[in-house]
Amino acid sequence: MNLKLVRVKQGKESTLSELYLNDQFVGYGLEDAVRKTKIKGSTAIPAGKYRLGLNTYGAMNARYKRKFPKIHRGMIEIMQIPNFKYVYIHIGNHIGDSSGCVLVGNKMALVDGDYEVYQSKKAYVALYEKLVEMMVNGEVWINIVPLSPAQGELLFLDKK
Repeated sequence: MNLKLVRVKQGKESTLSELYLNDQFVGYGLEDAVRKTKIKGSTAIPAGKYRLGLNTYGAMNARYKRKFPKIHRGMIEIMQIPNFKYVYIHIGNHIGDSSGCVLVGNKMALVDGDYEVYQSKKAYVALYEKLVEMMVNGEVWINIVPLSPAQGELLFLDKK
């Protein structure tokens, strides 16, 4: 079972992606800018394939356990990213919420040169429940597909 994050647009300091679960569109992803040199908490994850795991410790885990007591079983962590630690898939609307993680949303917009995602809580809960169920039954991977040079000129169609 696989989650695919396909990078489609680069803002001034943000990277917008489309998220696919087993090749079905499930929403948008938002990360910090793709950079050649990593800036802690402000750099997109390197393109590649990574295993997902559940992280059951830390302050963010405690907050999400209080926020989603009926479904939370741990933070979905993107594991073994070279030079990155504690990279989660979580709720947020703009890159200020990201800190190097992947934010999810059902809608997106370009605001003052950077991308934002909306309906994040709704998108997160739907994705979280599916991913946790898949993780219980076996390994789940995320494939992060890089931007291509031509994508800077793509016309964006909003998914309904």
